[in-house]
Amino acid sequence: MTFGFAPPPQVSPPTSADSAARLGRMLEPAEWASAGIPLLRNPREVVAGLHHRHRPVPSTAVVAVLDTHERVTASASFTECTAAPDGWEFRNVLLAHLRRVIPHDLRLRAPVRTAVLLYCREGEPLWTETDGAWMWGLRDACTLHGLRCGAYITLTPDRWQVLGEGRGGRRPRPASVNESVTESRGAGAGRMEARRTTAARPDAPHTAANLPVTPNRSMPRRTGGGAPEAHRHTAAR
Repeated sequence: MTFGFAPPPQVSPPTSADSAARLGRMLEPAEWASAGIPLLRNPREVVAGLHHRHRPVPSTAVVAVLDTHERVTASASFTECTAAPDGWEFRNVLLAHLRRVIPHDLRLRAPVRTAVLLYCREGEPLWTETDGAWMWGLRDACTLHGLRCGAYITLTPDRWQVLGEGRGGRRPRPASVNESVTESRGAGAGRMEARRTTAARPDAPHTAANLPVTPNRSMPRRTGGGAPEAHRHTAAR
């Protein structure tokens, strides 16, 4: 499978000032490619670990903080329900969960830990406007929490895909709703744990390549409306 860069299609003129501002709070593929996002050394292991902890179903986001050895220091999952993706709202909910599970690193001269985001959704593993809003939110939340902005990963019914890289896989796949509820009851929903670690500054990372773009920039199906609703289900190793 070949993943190349294609110029994003023209956006229809916004119908209001609010929609214009919302469209400005998302990252286009070229912007993400030039942002210096470090590549994961072993994305399959990271994805498998987060899937095992949180059993995400569609509309579930999992944010995780990795140390320099790509070990998960802390992670949190929550359900996002919004009719129109907005990077500002996504930034706020990501920042709120990061603050709950791990102290900030704003006193450091340079970030030593990296935040990654896995988003489980319907549709194809190609870039959409919702993905662009999550990228904007992740980058901004990392800046405000003193972290390096890391990979953005989509988990769809067919596969997982690190957007901006040519790497993905068929397993794991999204959990069913019944499976997720059973796992949560067994493990205790709402568990929260944060652990601080120290690590040496990593070497200069590789950066992400260009993103594939869907022809019509269609958004995956959403449910409900309003701001993202956070249902906490956090974990740390």
